[in-house]
Amino acid sequence: MVNQDDSFIREVNEELRSDQMRLVWKRFGRVLIAAAVLVVLGTIGKVSYDYWRDGEASAAGDQFLAALTLARDGKKDEALAALGELEKEGFGAYPVLARMRSASLLAETDAAGAVTAFTTIAKDASVPQALRDAARLRAAYLLVDTGTYEQVSAEAEQLATPQSALRHSAREVLGLSAFKSGDYARAKEWFDAILNDGESPRNVANRAQMLLDLIVASGKLSS
Repeated sequence: MVNQDDSFIREVNEELRSDQMRLVWKRFGRVLIAAAVLVVLGTIGKVSYDYWRDGEASAAGDQFLAALTLARDGKKDEALAALGELEKEGFGAYPVLARMRSASLLAETDAAGAVTAFTTIAKDASVPQALRDAARLRAAYLLVDTGTYEQVSAEAEQLATPQSALRHSAREVLGLSAFKSGDYARAKEWFDAILNDGESPRNVANRAQMLLDLIVASGKLSS
């Protein structure tokens, strides 16, 4: 009798659970299905986007390398055309890299135009800060030959701070500009800053020391 009662109770419990499951499914089944579909669609979307992104980045990279090859082979006009197309239609970081390379090619024949191109990049808030700083420094180097110390300083001095990763090159370009303009005292200050920085690259420090030796040997300043 006890066994029959236990069997009856189990059957009742199973039936109740079955009824509860039907009620839950009736109430929330569509929501659960919709949620499952959204998860699947989201996964498909992410995979598709990753595939598209990788393809686009690969294609842009191939275009960039092809443009560099044209430039290396002396086909400047073709290289500039390819880089111009990449600026407009490229993916990821390649458009700004194309702008940087175009400005470098322009520097071979039009220094003033190249300075303008680099300073435009440096002022573009959509460009990553590291590339903006690199463009600013490149403009400063061009201005050593074509501009005044004040123009070089306007581009480079903000990069010469102790916190800047580009401080070594920034100090060098400022020292070179001061040296070229005949301001040997200011040149010495920048070259000393290079030599007093224990993290200055050896080649930069060697050039700074050489120019300091020239300044001293000229008798313009005491050691």
